[in-house]
Amino acid sequence: MSDQTLRKELKHDAVAPTLAHVFSNVSAHSSQIYKYGGAVVAVALVVGLTFYYRDYTAGVRQAALGEAIQAQAAPIGAPQAGVVSFATESAKREAIVKAYTKLTKEQAGSSEGYIAEYALGAIDAENGKLTEARKKFDDVASGGGAEYGSMARLALAQIAFAEDKTDEARKLLKDLADNPTAMVSKNQANFILARGLSAKQPAEARKILIALVEPKSDISQIAVTALGELPPQ
Repeated sequence: MSDQTLRKELKHDAVAPTLAHVFSNVSAHSSQIYKYGGAVVAVALVVGLTFYYRDYTAGVRQAALGEAIQAQAAPIGAPQAGVVSFATESAKREAIVKAYTKLTKEQAGSSEGYIAEYALGAIDAENGKLTEARKKFDDVASGGGAEYGSMARLALAQIAFAEDKTDEARKLLKDLADNPTAMVSKNQANFILARGLSAKQPAEARKILIALVEPKSDISQIAVTALGELPPQ
């Protein structure tokens, strides 16, 4: 299901305004998220919301997944009536990890379980625990199906770049570009490849980014920005 389709369907559901609002916020900021390398976390939230909405319309709300998504979207600040919030970032992070961990145990092998494992992998990666993150993403890549598996492989490519394993990252991203999914497009895979190559192979990165700018693509704007950040030729 595309971002546009999901937003359209949400608009027709009078009982899902909060979910629509959260999804729109994430989608609207996706370009900045990809620019600064935080695609893992952003996609985790978007995918969680997408699956949650599909499950909701089918009348099967998984309480643990809903709890995790609520925690991930909750603001930091003083409590408000009817709104989930946290006093500190630490408290919010603890609640998110607890909710997703519960889901991985209770729904192991299901789509919900793989979403939760992916989210926990993203949290590990954010905290620099790349070995732990890699294990979780490997599991999702092998068992999570085409959509969730493609997101896990995108995350694994980012980890490979962080570990200076360029050949591994290149192989993963080429496969993703050759086999795009609703969650990871060809352009997104190529953009992450360009960003990963930009420090040590700027000439190749430039070539990839130019191809994303002309003709206009879904990430043309951030490709232009990334071009401007490359070292002079």
